[in-house]
Amino acid sequence: MKTLEQLLKNVSLLEQHGSADTPISGITLDSRNAGHEVLFAAVPGTQSDGHSYIGAAIERGCNAILCSTLPENLNQHVCYLLVADVREALGNLCKNFFDDPSGKLTLVGVTGTNGKTTVSTLLYQLFSQLGERCGLISTVSYKIGEKEFPSTHTTPDVVSLNALLAQMAAAGCTYCFMEVSSHAADQRRIAGLHFAGGIFTNITHDHLDYHGTFANYLKAKQSFFDHLDRDAFALTNRDDRNGHIMLQNTKASRYSYGLKGTADFNGRVLERDFSGMLMQIDGKEAWFSLLGEFNAYNLMAVYAAAFLLTQGREDLTVALTKVGRVHGRFEPVAGPKRITAIIDYAHTPDALERVLETINHIRSRNEQLITVVGCGGNRDRAKRPEMGKIAASMSDRVILTSDNPRMEEPNDIIEEMKAGVAPQDYKKVLSITDRKEAIKTALALAGKGDVILIAGKGHETYQEIKGVKHPFDDRQIITELFNDIH
Repeated sequence: MKTLEQLLKNVSLLEQHGSADTPISGITLDSRNAGHEVLFAAVPGTQSDGHSYIGAAIERGCNAILCSTLPENLNQHVCYLLVADVREALGNLCKNFFDDPSGKLTLVGVTGTNGKTTVSTLLYQLFSQLGERCGLISTVSYKIGEKEFPSTHTTPDVVSLNALLAQMAAAGCTYCFMEVSSHAADQRRIAGLHFAGGIFTNITHDHLDYHGTFANYLKAKQSFFDHLDRDAFALTNRDDRNGHIMLQNTKASRYSYGLKGTADFNGRVLERDFSGMLMQIDGKEAWFSLLGEFNAYNLMAVYAAAFLLTQGREDLTVALTKVGRVHGRFEPVAGPKRITAIIDYAHTPDALERVLETINHIRSRNEQLITVVGCGGNRDRAKRPEMGKIAASMSDRVILTSDNPRMEEPNDIIEEMKAGVAPQDYKKVLSITDRKEAIKTALALAGKGDVILIAGKGHETYQEIKGVKHPFDDRQIITELFNDIH
């Protein structure tokens, strides 16, 4: 157990009221988890302000409060720490409480609209293959070595994140690869962490329900690179028009990768089919089981980061050919009559367009492409008509359906998607609210050799409706339907 005074190293205090010579056995952002010898951080949130719960935390036994505004009445048995930025200060407090876990690991963060999960997971797979014990923090799952845990957030809160990193260090992990969401960067959940490197995949329209404008979204991504140290690397996608912005203010060493033009690390797709693709990476040819130009970029990001982390290890390309597909990311499921279903997490206009583009590049056009897609509720509504437009213009048949409607009415979401469909594509589109029925209908429409894209949920195993999560797995559903045909 540490004293509060030990936790205050590198924390800039504006004022301190009460003694810091008090034991601290835990840190929490949630007053419901407060208790004896626990520090409560009054973090301002998107829904409510932690300062409103200071009294409740003290009632539950908290003896230390981190805040940016002092309560009117101070409890003489509590130490109040006044700071300018609670989130930034909390990062350093957690770093000290958990004995600087990121300093004991080679920590690499991956940010961008699409590709975060794939890049971080492939890095985990690659370095595990190279004999390292690794940790993974991703949208799909958290891993400590071979042990896997369900993921709660793309990037956990700062207390949970440091606790997870501490577990990795204690388990002998040498590397950790983690997704860094724009929310996490903006909310400084990664404050106090030491990153060996940062990777930028791409940036397109997403999360404007939270950030308000694309400029704010871009700024949140950039802030991750702004905070990298001089001994880190900053690796960006040169072919993304906003990629250079990530490097504008960073102190880290700057590198780029790409498939077009000249970058520090260059790749090219030579051949492709539904089993994989042949790529040339820095002059060496290799076959990969992943598909699509978007995955070619993901592979380039992984190769470049691994090259920088291993100081140019010679066998990286060969080792990279052995990595597997990522669950729910362009995941093919073979069915009867040579029908191929593809499960993909594509839930943004850009991601959907890239997946459809990949399928259309591979197929011969003698078969149908049938797309099943929906949009999440209580999220960025501006992308709905755009996704409807893309699905209809790039597919032979489209079934608009429910995704995770959350607190919205599924039919209202579908109508907003339909609003983007061009008049010439109306006849291609069906609306079936029940997602299982939508997938079943797509299979009924499919003929020999056809392709069915089931987009939007990917790895998810639930549907969230009116605040309740119901079991639902796209892969399981299509597999069961395929089996019923046999």
